[in-house]
Amino acid sequence: MSRLSHPLVQVSAAVALTAGWVAVFFGGAALPGVPTHEELGVVLTVAVSGVAVLGASFLLAWGAETAEKDVPRAFAIAVLAVLAVAPEYAVDALYAWNAGAGGATTAACADLSTAAVESGQTGLARACHDANLAVANMTGANRILIGIGWAGIAVFTVYRAAKTRDTAVRSRDGWLADAVTLDRAIATEVAFLFLATMWAFLVPLGGGIDALDTILLVGLYVTYIGIIIRGDVEAGEEHVGVPHYFQQWSLPWRPLVVLALFGYSGALIFTAVEPFAHGLETIGVNNGIPEFFMIQWIAPLASESPELIVVVVLVNKARSTAGFNALISSKLNQWTLLIGTLSVVFSLAYGQYGVLPFDQKQAAEIWITAAQSYFALAILVNFEISVREALVIFGLFISQVLLEFVIIRDLFAVPLTSYELLLVYAAAYVVIGTGLFVVRREALKEMLGLAADAGRTAIGRDPVHTEFAD
Repeated sequence: MSRLSHPLVQVSAAVALTAGWVAVFFGGAALPGVPTHEELGVVLTVAVSGVAVLGASFLLAWGAETAEKDVPRAFAIAVLAVLAVAPEYAVDALYAWNAGAGGATTAACADLSTAAVESGQTGLARACHDANLAVANMTGANRILIGIGWAGIAVFTVYRAAKTRDTAVRSRDGWLADAVTLDRAIATEVAFLFLATMWAFLVPLGGGIDALDTILLVGLYVTYIGIIIRGDVEAGEEHVGVPHYFQQWSLPWRPLVVLALFGYSGALIFTAVEPFAHGLETIGVNNGIPEFFMIQWIAPLASESPELIVVVVLVNKARSTAGFNALISSKLNQWTLLIGTLSVVFSLAYGQYGVLPFDQKQAAEIWITAAQSYFALAILVNFEISVREALVIFGLFISQVLLEFVIIRDLFAVPLTSYELLLVYAAAYVVIGTGLFVVRREALKEMLGLAADAGRTAIGRDPVHTEFAD
């Protein structure tokens, strides 16, 4: 092993990528000659924080892989997923807090016209606008995770398999039929995501995000964690590089280094992604892109970047199974914890229990997000995703975003309003997804059976669906 390829050199290189942001964010106010991130300017802030996110993502991936030595892989990946998308929670929580602090109740916002809310000329109107932005940012993040994350990583995995020899990639006859196969152990995550998706269709019918949504969605995630943390520590795949090096360390040093990697990378990601995303928003708005579009799409894309970088690292190691597990776990925690905690943040800022309101347009955004999730789960229910299926996911996602941009900017005539466009796409997702579930009903039965067995095992009971055993 050359000195440059030694694991500690690789760790040092990743830490070096974060050094600029550490100096600016933590030392700018105290160290002579070091500017604060507010003094850097937008472009430099985006550059320095973006490089720090890259370095922190490598550290986070190495920490999760090292942790698999001592805890169930699903739990290690769940921790990774929470840390990687924590900035998305922070951005959304900010808008929910502003909405609550401004008194944006469902009744108060209902008395304002759409034009008044969008203009935000009064404190109440701005608060109602922030409530809508909280929902828009949340739905945008969730759709990006599937439309770009799931789809892009599937195609990238098949592409890289020629060099990585990833055993999860299967060559199939037919047009773009090569597929990534998933570990059946992911059935638990898929089943809980399915339940959360079914509930999400009902959220707009309540007129806002309320305590019932919080109890059910957060309860689903807590139950899921309770099941996977009781799983066995798998013999696992053979790790290489940095994780392999740290896994050879003895107790208590090995878990301590995992905690250090998680803690440092989590802190860096949490502090750097918001300025990174906000800087991109500012650049976009300064170049004529509407604020609402930037907050729904560009800011979440920036806040999702650590997760996507981590998965790319795993795929490059021929660990696409772990990569997809991380993506699905991220979607599950965003689709449960992120939605469920918004009303809590809103109520804390409001000073009493309240319901986070949203307008008719945001109701449609929730429906299309739930519908996209439903369609994507119909694809994954047989524990594989082909290149063709990934391209369909991406095509539906990007075409809707581009058409909505055309409508918002009035670039040319489209015979639909933005609201109607969302409903059309939501209906298409549901129809196609339902067709797939019907065709793959045996796979759906298997997935639910495997998830039920995982729940039984967690409470000390024997599995009953032995027909699904490998």
